[in-house]
Amino acid sequence: MEAAAAAAAVVGSSFRIHRPATSVGGSVFLAANGPHFVRFSIKYDFPTNKHCSLVSYGKSGHRRVGFGRGISAIVRASSSSPPSDSSGSLAPIAPLQFESPIGQFLSQILITHPHLVPAAVEKQLEQFQTDRDADKEKEEPGTDLVLYRRIAEVKANERRKALEEILYALVVQKFMDANVSLIPTIAPSSADPSDRVDKWPSQDEKLKQLHSPEAYEMIQNHLALILGNRAADSTTVAQISKLRAGQVYAASVMYGYFLKRVDQRFQLEKTMKILPNVVDEGGSNVQQDMKSSRGEDAFQAVSSHPEAWAGSISPGGFGHSIKSSRLRSYVMSFDGETLQRHATIRSKEAISIIEKHTEALFGRPEIVITPQGTIDSSKDELVKISFGGLRRLVLEAVTFGSFLWDVESYVDSRYHFVMN
Repeated sequence: MEAAAAAAAVVGSSFRIHRPATSVGGSVFLAANGPHFVRFSIKYDFPTNKHCSLVSYGKSGHRRVGFGRGISAIVRASSSSPPSDSSGSLAPIAPLQFESPIGQFLSQILITHPHLVPAAVEKQLEQFQTDRDADKEKEEPGTDLVLYRRIAEVKANERRKALEEILYALVVQKFMDANVSLIPTIAPSSADPSDRVDKWPSQDEKLKQLHSPEAYEMIQNHLALILGNRAADSTTVAQISKLRAGQVYAASVMYGYFLKRVDQRFQLEKTMKILPNVVDEGGSNVQQDMKSSRGEDAFQAVSSHPEAWAGSISPGGFGHSIKSSRLRSYVMSFDGETLQRHATIRSKEAISIIEKHTEALFGRPEIVITPQGTIDSSKDELVKISFGGLRRLVLEAVTFGSFLWDVESYVDSRYHFVMN
């Protein structure tokens, strides 16, 4: 269960985030699709919302921040200058640039007054709820239902797109609160294209502190399955496909999302002292444990899940070189249905964020499918990166997924959009 499709990425298989046709609430399940489909994102257009937040300046030079219709606050100009690049413009704090008016507004707040982001988000979510309630009230007997429903659909679509960027802004803020800078867009140096791309500082210890001890044990296994015997090697430089690196990153984000979900449940049951008996410090081969504890059906359910693909990295197959841990034993006690439910990303917005962030970080890959159905990687860009840099990438990705679960739950508690 260690790699949420990372293994398939390394050995050449591809992944996508599959949206079942029968899904009503927009839930998704991570699914393998062999060499037939590879993508990082879906392109979206962001229409302007007439109720978007605004920023204006008064005569005194103070900034007036509007959080919605009729709601505003005054922000005094800070004496310290926000970070800027060589051109003098504000430097990006995340690879993905915001496109909606609300997203651009939050981007500015993140750079200049990050402590105001929660208040801005709260007000915007209140406005979303007000707008949604107003749309429902307009659907009254005697009115043109088709017209009103169409208008409501357009508004709901605008809110959903703005909601994606609200979620992303909250994830970025959690990294800022932890004093961890996100890795910038990965591109070879214009001066020396053969130079290493991992110029970012190592922040492994900071990232480690953001996870529970039990979760970090599983993250260590995840790293071991991806890096193999190079897990402790931080200096050796390797040449890797940007497409494969992007697949590993996106899969690790999904793994982090899954891991935070099960760890949250584990920590609750541990506190309440109701953990199942199978959770102990011992344990044999994971694959055998799964077959014996819950039967062949549960094993098949897990094996069909992307996390089981990680075994293809290690020469011993699934479960080889995986250290047993309490959280791992706890997860293995799930039946197939429970495991599938926990491995499901709950909202379309979260899916879109993973896709867009990965594309912003690695670029949009140029994928060519041969007549035989395989991927033609001849046009795939290669970059040089140290194993230490790759480790940093994976740790950030897992943490990103963990934060995504947190902010998705937080926003849903104030503006319900998660359907399961």
